[in-house]
Amino acid sequence: MAIAVVILTAFQAHGRLLYVNAEFNEGNGNGDHDAPFSDLQYALDQALDGDTLLLAPGIYSARSEPFTEELCGNCLEHKTTVYASRGFLIEGKTVHIVGSGTDSTTLITNAGYGVLFLNSRGSKIERLAITGGKRDPDGNATDAAVVAKFSTVTIQQVKIRDNTDRIDTVVMGIGGVFGRENSELFVFECEIVNNGWDGIALYRGASAYAADNVIAKGRGAGIGITWDATAIVLRNRISDYWKGIGTFGASRAIVSNNLVNNCLGWGIIATGESYLDAANNNVIHNGNCGLAIWSEECRGRFVNNIVAYNGWKDKWVAPQVGLWNNGNPDNFIISHNDVWGNLMGNYKDMDDLTGVSGNISEDPGFVSDRDFHLLEGSPCWDAGSPSLSEGDGSISDMGMYGGPGAR
Repeated sequence: MAIAVVILTAFQAHGRLLYVNAEFNEGNGNGDHDAPFSDLQYALDQALDGDTLLLAPGIYSARSEPFTEELCGNCLEHKTTVYASRGFLIEGKTVHIVGSGTDSTTLITNAGYGVLFLNSRGSKIERLAITGGKRDPDGNATDAAVVAKFSTVTIQQVKIRDNTDRIDTVVMGIGGVFGRENSELFVFECEIVNNGWDGIALYRGASAYAADNVIAKGRGAGIGITWDATAIVLRNRISDYWKGIGTFGASRAIVSNNLVNNCLGWGIIATGESYLDAANNNVIHNGNCGLAIWSEECRGRFVNNIVAYNGWKDKWVAPQVGLWNNGNPDNFIISHNDVWGNLMGNYKDMDDLTGVSGNISEDPGFVSDRDFHLLEGSPCWDAGSPSLSEGDGSISDMGMYGGPGAR
């Protein structure tokens, strides 16, 4: 009883607790437990700053509305008018949207910007699925299941799936979670699967902390950090995209303990004037190269990574190698990596670093081709950089299960 009182008090301290049930058939209700709202957008409109909406199991369909914006997320000229559509809208207030589980509460957005957070600081959406987006004809529209502009949003335990609608005149489809102008995103424990564009993309001053997500089976990049965006990318599993993780423009990113495998092109790339710190990642079995330095100006660090078995696809965006330099390797610290078994060689357009700065080229000794834990006796055990220790203070292992960010 005491616990229930504490929880209720916590809800009340941050606003009202409102109920939504798409199957309530006695009118739209007033948000009470016994008279819930039945229309989700109506509930969002009625919610006050700090309110929490509890969504019962069911399907919640949005009415697509036109959305014209004067700023373009990914145009050369930021001040470019874009014609898009939006589904559910949260604007000018903090709202927590809580579903009953990813397999029981589903939002069908029917729009390009599926769930749009606009000038919404501190909102959260969790424990539901988002699907059914419709691609906008304007190729400049940054269509995604969740789009945040000038907002701070936590997206947790959300399944973003099957947003595959696309028109022939536009290359891009519908992505997963997109951060726009000056937004701050926290993306945890989500499944972003079978969508039509980037899994997570950041533009124009956006920042994100993305951890423990599964991002799979899509077009574009699993995670793209562009323009002047910043990101911390930890313990994600990215597979079956065109490309894995990339820093572009003047972006900055820390990328650690991720698995990037089975993407068609490169696994991890730095280009433009970006800064990439890639540590303790497994970059395994990607179509072309594992890690790529793709401009003269980009900088960063590659340390404690395992880069293996890349190069099974004919050259597309990169040669079929482990680490490819198409820029200036002197701008990077490259140490304590295991680069091994890549089709056309481990290093290209740079010195072979095997035996230099702790880099090795040996079979990492995975448990299996699907389980990337290291077998006992692996040359990657305790072979990482001395500057990156395990949680117990010991020298770190190479790969995704080593280093300070491992679980």
